Amino acid sequence: MTLVIRDVREHELDSVLALNNAVGPRILALDSSRMRWFFTHASYFRVAEVDGVIAGFLIALRETAAYASPNFLWFRERYPEFVYIDRIVIAEPYRGLGLGRIFYCDVTSYAEVRVPLLACEVFLEPRDDVAVLFHGTYGFNEVGQQVMPGVGRTVSLLAKALCSHEFVRDTYLTAGTGELPDLPWLAERTEARASERGARATGS
Repeated sequence: MTLVIRDVREHELDSVLALNNAVGPRILALDSSRMRWFFTHASYFRVAEVDGVIAGFLIALRETAAYASPNFLWFRERYPEFVYIDRIVIAEPYRGLGLGRIFYCDVTSYAEVRVPLLACEVFLEPRDDVAVLFHGTYGFNEVGQQVMPGVGRTVSLLAKALCSHEFVRDTYLTAGTGELPDLPWLAERTEARASERGARATGS
């Protein structure tokens, strides 16, 4: 098996959308315009490619995103800096291969050099014990609960402290140039950089 974790490509959005909407009630459905919004604005939007086939994806956003999700906004009201995992989807034929943990290792690597906190939520109605156990064993703790407006389902709001961020912050982000080293694995997504430049240009 050949596995590659990489940034999503624009021509793959329809395939990713179909994958998202095939999961059922565990993941909120999207339409093509919302998927394109994620492509433009998400800080992290990567797919797992197994033997040339898209087997899953993960989307995450920084706290600065203009995102109206009530769970995202819950975190933004309480934490100044974080990366928020909006959704992770693994296609049915590829479950059980550890792709979820691989994705979480990858998004943690992205987040820990930028922010002190990784955030997400899991549905409690219906309760998904697999998701609860997965996040608990990966170092997440419940920091709150809420009933999602418009959905009516209770979620557990989870956060994981990223201990290595303090070193990165003190060594790079608040010293010298105030930026991370210019290395490929530390680079932002091209689309996210363009979106951020556009926001600065318009003063938003």
